[in-house]
Amino acid sequence: TRPPPFRSPKMPPKKVVEEEKLGPWALGRFSSNLKVGLVGMPNVGKSTLYNALSNCSIPAENFPFCTIDPNSTRVHVPDDRFDWLVEHHKPKSVVQPFLEIVDIAGLVKGASTGAGLGNAFLSHIKAVDGILHVMRAFDDADVIHVEDRVDPVGDIDIITSELRIKDLEFMNSHREKMNKEAQRAAQNPQMAKAHKAEMETVLKIIAWLDSGKEIRNGMDQWGTGDIDHLNTYQLLTAKPVIYLVNLTSKDFKRKKNKWLVKIHEWVKEHGGGTIIPFSGSFEFELQVTPDDQKKQFQVDQEMQTVLPKIVKTAFAMIHLIYFFTAGSDEVKAWCIRKGYKAPQAAGAIHTDFERGFICAETMGFEDLKELGSEAECKAKGKYKQEGKTYVVHDGDVIFFKFNVTAQKKK
Repeated sequence: TRPPPFRSPKMPPKKVVEEEKLGPWALGRFSSNLKVGLVGMPNVGKSTLYNALSNCSIPAENFPFCTIDPNSTRVHVPDDRFDWLVEHHKPKSVVQPFLEIVDIAGLVKGASTGAGLGNAFLSHIKAVDGILHVMRAFDDADVIHVEDRVDPVGDIDIITSELRIKDLEFMNSHREKMNKEAQRAAQNPQMAKAHKAEMETVLKIIAWLDSGKEIRNGMDQWGTGDIDHLNTYQLLTAKPVIYLVNLTSKDFKRKKNKWLVKIHEWVKEHGGGTIIPFSGSFEFELQVTPDDQKKQFQVDQEMQTVLPKIVKTAFAMIHLIYFFTAGSDEVKAWCIRKGYKAPQAAGAIHTDFERGFICAETMGFEDLKELGSEAECKAKGKYKQEGKTYVVHDGDVIFFKFNVTAQKKK
């Protein structure tokens, strides 16, 4: 009998690796030292909210522009996982996760051309990584509105327009600068190619802003190269936004207000986003209530504080996550940017950890909680050694191994 004909083995099909679609997380500074700013028209309740968040005293009188220098505070980010680790380890020292919040003075119509204290405020907004846009949806004859009316949709339109105008001004100025550099760039093929690619991005951004749209709402327009340039420009309308609607205690309690539907429609038409109603007056009353009576006060008023929700949502908005280091000496939450790899995360603890990185020994928090101990995680194969390419996940419990043998080259 003749042997069967030789057939070469079929090669398995190449695995198609899908690139993660660039979402809003790709915009912004890749740093673990990020912060959010409270932004809005004068006298909408920003400083009242800031005081409630930080419990520190800053000027909040009824007068436009009373907050001239931005005030900054670090507020704790509530996290059940952190609380569990503290209860589990009973450490000598505890370092809670935090978010930095900046109170930025009120923005007015014409701020982009210097009206009010416009240019200073816009530079303060440029310095933050996310915006908490505070809107006023309550009438109060004793609290003057700078436009002499209450219209939160009008307010949000004014501020968004001012930020977009400022971005457009910056991009047009950058285009002029690039036009002047074109001749010099043309002398080197590599520089000419880079100049041409950036100019294409610049023109695309200008056209987008000219059409009345914000940068953060064009994620399906921006390629990887565009994102790289956008992260260099740090435009105001590229920053993520949460909309905070200040209601009277009565409206907050009944969860009704004539402006809420209109605000929702505006936000939907402008790329969507998170809307959180709150009552500045209720939060203020709660903060001046003694700590041991706060819980009962909320029960009596039939209202719950939304400050923890605001803080947690803002933390996630600027694409921060944290990992934990945990033991009998200390439980600590370390803030890092989403997408950090293990060596970068190690650098959040100390630059030597990043420079001499060997490996990261990791456990997922849920695995640790379910199995009850590090030893059980090891026994069940849930305690893993990860290398330089490992992307840190939110809630990882990590022990870093590193070795620094030589001084960093200068």
